[in-house]
Amino acid sequence: MIAKRNIIAVIAVIIAILSIRLFFLQVLDESYKITAENNAFRYDVEYPARGIIYDRNGKTMVENNTTYDIMVTPRELKDVDTADLCRIFKLSTAEIKEIFRKLGKNKGYVAFTFLKQVSSETYAVFRERADRFPGFYSVARTMRVYPRMVGGNILGYIQEVDTSIIRKNPYYKSGDYIGKSGIEESYEEILRGKKGVSIYLRDARNKIVDSYEGGKFDSAAIPGKNIISSIDAELQEYVQEIMKNKAGSVVAIEPATGEILALVSSPTFDPAVLSGLNRQQNYSRLQNDPAKPLFNRAIMSTQPPGSTFKLVNGLIALQEEVITPNTSHSCGGSYPYGRGVGCHAHFSPVNFIQSIMVSCNAYYCYTFRAILDNRKYPAIDSALNVWRGKVRRFGFAQKLGVDLPSERSGIIASKNYYNRVYGEKRWNSLSVISLSIGQGEIGTTTLQLANMSAIIANKGHFYTPHIVKAVEDSGRVIPRHYEKRHSGISEEYFDYTIQGMSMAVNGTYGATAWRARIPDIEVCGKTGTSENPHGKSHSVFVCFAPRENPRIAVAVIVENAGSGGGFAAPLGSLAVEKYLKREILRPHIETPVRDADLISNNPLYEKTKDYKF
Repeated sequence: MIAKRNIIAVIAVIIAILSIRLFFLQVLDESYKITAENNAFRYDVEYPARGIIYDRNGKTMVENNTTYDIMVTPRELKDVDTADLCRIFKLSTAEIKEIFRKLGKNKGYVAFTFLKQVSSETYAVFRERADRFPGFYSVARTMRVYPRMVGGNILGYIQEVDTSIIRKNPYYKSGDYIGKSGIEESYEEILRGKKGVSIYLRDARNKIVDSYEGGKFDSAAIPGKNIISSIDAELQEYVQEIMKNKAGSVVAIEPATGEILALVSSPTFDPAVLSGLNRQQNYSRLQNDPAKPLFNRAIMSTQPPGSTFKLVNGLIALQEEVITPNTSHSCGGSYPYGRGVGCHAHFSPVNFIQSIMVSCNAYYCYTFRAILDNRKYPAIDSALNVWRGKVRRFGFAQKLGVDLPSERSGIIASKNYYNRVYGEKRWNSLSVISLSIGQGEIGTTTLQLANMSAIIANKGHFYTPHIVKAVEDSGRVIPRHYEKRHSGISEEYFDYTIQGMSMAVNGTYGATAWRARIPDIEVCGKTGTSENPHGKSHSVFVCFAPRENPRIAVAVIVENAGSGGGFAAPLGSLAVEKYLKREILRPHIETPVRDADLISNNPLYEKTKDYKF
């Protein structure tokens, strides 16, 4: 009996809760009423202007142009003058009939897009005759406009949302646009603003009679915030120009802040071709281009760093105290142990500073083995783990956290990898000797190499590289971009490394980066040649300038260009010269770099297509 009374009580409570909830929804909650009685209302969405993107000097990189989507509510259509529609929108009768055929199955009050991205001029004509087309109305949209063909891989583009995005984020509805790749994607919520809506009441004949409740539930669109990027548009444009007909990437960073001054991936694309009605067609063409212009090589392509990595190994060896700046080694053209490692001709013996200047392979084989065979570690795998941990402190083998999507971490093999390849306790420092000169089981991005250069310029620390300097009225965007990150190497050891890098550029006999010299600017640099199993080696170069109070750190990787000193070094120095002097005063260096074509006759790229966009 007691159990029966309890069940009745529970049922009574449930009924009471449901009754209260129903009363709330039907009587008190006006917003529910608006949604439930959908057919009695028309909702006109106001789309906000997307935020403008500027370069660090206030130059516009992305702005907006107003276009209009012509909407139609099928239930409100009456005696449409198709001939007049054809004249206004410059469509054929067949095109108009096809549009109405697709709308024919829809007889409700849900509006559908009749035409997208109608120009202001065409819209003005339509507006004058709008009273002739009951059921039609317009929605203002903003289309992205690019004042200069610069930074396609940085800026990204916007595209219409698909069902998967709508399912994940209820903010977006069919027909909305969302940032894709680049800054447009990373800062979507800041750039997009907030949609507004006006709600209108229909009468018994389905005519709009007034705004609902005097506009009580209307909301105004809030424009997206403008973004100030860290990019120097003039430098970006210049580097893009000298990288034409070449595959590779260039990254320039301001060492004192981590702000990215230029980030060029080549071949690139004009961002304007991914805006407008032909966006999908143009996207397909770019996607199928064998030279991969949509692939952001600067943060996504991982290559062996070659001899530029000697700088890291040298600093770790100094910190581990297995060498001193005065430690010297002889080189007879190779490292003679194990399978041997070849070296180019230079004077011998060399000390630490000289080893950087002449880029001696043998010196770094001895140095790397001294790190791994250090007796303070119980076994080779322990020593390798310590070494790998120190390398990671420089930002390698991990994502740096740049505020661009799709960054890759690169690779540096761990002891587990070598245990699988050789067997546990069946490998030694000679087995991994290629790591001493930046070859073997190592892959880095151009961004990581530029960051390494910034660390050396700062004598031991860096800030997370970032592409956005500030958001309008918001100051600093991401706090972690302003946190100082330390390499774990004592500052005193950087002085010797910097001296060696300066001599590599400005030294006399044996300087490997002499083509990077700039009159009146002390450039500190290091060349690298990255072995490529698919063809000619990749040309690599890192540098910073000036030596005192550095303002720019640069990394260059040019695919299939040969030695670092022959191609990447002069190219990197041109970027430095352009940024610091704002003009190029070495045409004998610029002309051969700019005019070189490393793609057209290279079967790897099958020549990038000259599209008529």
